[in-house]
Amino acid sequence: MGLLTHTVNGLVGGGFYALLALGLAVIFGLLRVVNFAHGAFYMLGAVGAFVLLEEFGLSFWIALLLVPLVLGLLGMVLERTVVRRLATLDPLYNFLLTFGLTLILQDAVKSRYGTQSKPYGAPAGLGGTVDFGVFDFPAYRIFVLAVAVALCALAWWLLTRTRVGMVVRAGIERPDLTRALGIDVGRWIAPVFGFGVALAALAGVLAAPMRAVNPLMGADLIIGVFAVVVIGGLGSVFGSVAVAFGVGLLQAWSEAYAPPLLAQTLIFLLMAVVLLVRPAGLFGREGAA
Repeated sequence: MGLLTHTVNGLVGGGFYALLALGLAVIFGLLRVVNFAHGAFYMLGAVGAFVLLEEFGLSFWIALLLVPLVLGLLGMVLERTVVRRLATLDPLYNFLLTFGLTLILQDAVKSRYGTQSKPYGAPAGLGGTVDFGVFDFPAYRIFVLAVAVALCALAWWLLTRTRVGMVVRAGIERPDLTRALGIDVGRWIAPVFGFGVALAALAGVLAAPMRAVNPLMGADLIIGVFAVVVIGGLGSVFGSVAVAFGVGLLQAWSEAYAPPLLAQTLIFLLMAVVLLVRPAGLFGREGAA
C-alpha cells in the first residue's frame, strides 16, 4: 500500500517535471536559449491563479485556461522584442537576460504580495479522494497526473503527426539542414517560445492547490528541471518527458525509503553519472554534447 502511494505521488511529481521540461527542451532545441526564467513563469502561473481568485473571484477552471494563454502571449512578445535581439550573440547573453528577468519578476511579486506563502484551495469537485481498492488517493492529484500525461501526449502528437510539428522538430534536431532546405524556421520561433512559457504557466496553475503560492516556488523547482533536461538530452523532447517521470518516481521512492541526504541529491548524482558516461544525455545526439 505504501509503495503504491509513493509511486503515484512520484508520477504526479514527474508530471510537473514533464510539463516544465517539455517547454524548456523545445525552447532550447529551436532557439538554443537556456531560459532561466522558466521557473519564474511557473511561479507567475500560480500567482496568476491566486490573483484571479482573490481579486476577481474567477475560479480555478478559468485560471487554467486564461493564465497560460496570457503568459504564452507575453512570452511571444518577450521573444520578439528582447530575446531575438541577442540571438546572434554568445548564448551567455540570453542566459544572463533570462536570469535577470527571473529576479525582476520575483521582486515584483514580492513587492506586491509579500514573501509569505498564500493558500489556494482545491477546485470544486476535486477536493476528495479516489478509492483504488487497496488505497485512497487525493482526487486532485489524479487530475494533475491525467492533465500532465494528456498534454505530453498531445505535444508528442503535434510534433510527430502534423506538418507544423515536423517543421519544428526538424528545426530542433537539424536546424542547419532545415534552413539549407529553404524552410523558414524563424517564423515558428516566437510561437514555440510562447508555447514553452504557456506550459510552465499551466504547470504553475496546477501546482497552486498543491503547493503554497509564493515568489520563490519557481526557484525551488527550476534547478531540478534543468537536471532533468540535461539527463534526457538537451533538445530531446521525448528524452526530457521520459526522464521527468523517471526522476519523479526515483525522488518519491528515495524520500520514502532512503536517507534524507540521498533523497535531496539523487537527481544531481544521476546527472553527474549520465554526463560522465554519455555527455549528450540519455536521448540526446552526440553533436549536442
